[in-house]
Amino acid sequence: MWFRRDLRLRDNPALLAAAGQGGFGDGPSAVVPLFVIDPALWKPSGEVRRAYLAASLAALGSRIGGDGLLLRRGDPLEQVVAVARAAKADVVYVAADFGPYGRARDDLVDSALAEHGIRLERVGSPYAVAPGRVRNGSNEPYKVYSPFFRAWREHGWRAPAPSPRSVRWEYPLTSHDIPTSAVPDGTELPTAGEEAAMRRWRKFQDSLDDYAEARDRPDLDGTSQLSHALKWGEVHPRTLLADLDPERHEVYAKELAWREFYADVLFHRPETAREYLRAEYARMRYVAPAEDFDAWRSGRTGFPFVDAGMRQLRAEGWVHNRVRMVVASFLVKDLHVEWQHGARHFMQWLRDGDLASNQHGWQWVAGCGTDAAPYFRVFNPMTQGLKFDPSGDYVRRYVPELRHLDGKAAHSPWEFLDGYTHGYPERIVDHAEERVEALARLAELKA
Repeated sequence: MWFRRDLRLRDNPALLAAAGQGGFGDGPSAVVPLFVIDPALWKPSGEVRRAYLAASLAALGSRIGGDGLLLRRGDPLEQVVAVARAAKADVVYVAADFGPYGRARDDLVDSALAEHGIRLERVGSPYAVAPGRVRNGSNEPYKVYSPFFRAWREHGWRAPAPSPRSVRWEYPLTSHDIPTSAVPDGTELPTAGEEAAMRRWRKFQDSLDDYAEARDRPDLDGTSQLSHALKWGEVHPRTLLADLDPERHEVYAKELAWREFYADVLFHRPETAREYLRAEYARMRYVAPAEDFDAWRSGRTGFPFVDAGMRQLRAEGWVHNRVRMVVASFLVKDLHVEWQHGARHFMQWLRDGDLASNQHGWQWVAGCGTDAAPYFRVFNPMTQGLKFDPSGDYVRRYVPELRHLDGKAAHSPWEFLDGYTHGYPERIVDHAEERVEALARLAELKA
């Protein structure tokens, strides 16, 4: 069993198949629990994601018991074949990977295993509905979310797979050590692993009925905060969907569907991991990252709601979704920095850094993505803050220089004589002027 983005024992069809259980195979089989630390993925990941992955691997190893996971470092093409041959395995089971790199890697591993008479069996995926399955009446992929969601819901998904009754784990080779994976100073990550994810889900279920109203409020604990668990497969979306009431909890299901929509878009358009989904927007006039970009990254733009979000990113490796949209809009529309720079920074710091969701979330905000009416939406960082953090609690939590300002005053320190007495910076741009400039650049593009 070659684990990748499915670091759990529950609801794991590939593991059941490897163990010869759940309707797969002819009976109990010995299983090698393998994870390969792939330099092609490990090196470009930020310290936060590496540290979280290391903790999640340790948690899965603890769940397995005994010798835990068999960890190998190196090219999967070499390591998977070496382990499978050492185990005298006839099959390597995996959950299908639909990302650009993962698909190409698996095809190469498949061919290399076949040379030794070993099969690579893809069973299940990290999604409730695998990318490529949902298509419109013309058998084309959906380009806009709303019709995708309706078709996705109509397509449906299987019930969660049962947990394995027992597994006889085997270790034909010794494990390698995980490379250094320290958490950056000042960053605190949540407990990793399948058990922690399920505890969080059970706790959040008490709040599900309030999700539709609370999900946009970063000052409240109104979201499940399971995006990192979904990223690493500590929980499967099918497990969450099985606990939802289709009517009362549709809004939460829609958020899970956004993740699957972006995976579907990337599956059909793999080049959009780096390039524009709507190619004409590549001609937009942008500026090179400079001092303003540094101010944005460090949370010192002078716009409290933006700065709180950027500081939350560094403090927790996570940002509330409403705030992600606001800080992304500020970078692209107010500072006129191309979206790829912001997307790259997020991927360096996010514990839930998922290529499809991150890149296409940024493109949606930048106006070059899947939104049907995109570019003229320019989020106002002040009004967004007042609307979704009305008491200023979110800002004060992450921007200590503004904790002396009560209530909504934290959103507008420039209106108070003591607003800047604790070292908070003044605004680096005039939002009203930059909104006009952003729309002027759009007009240039249209012309």
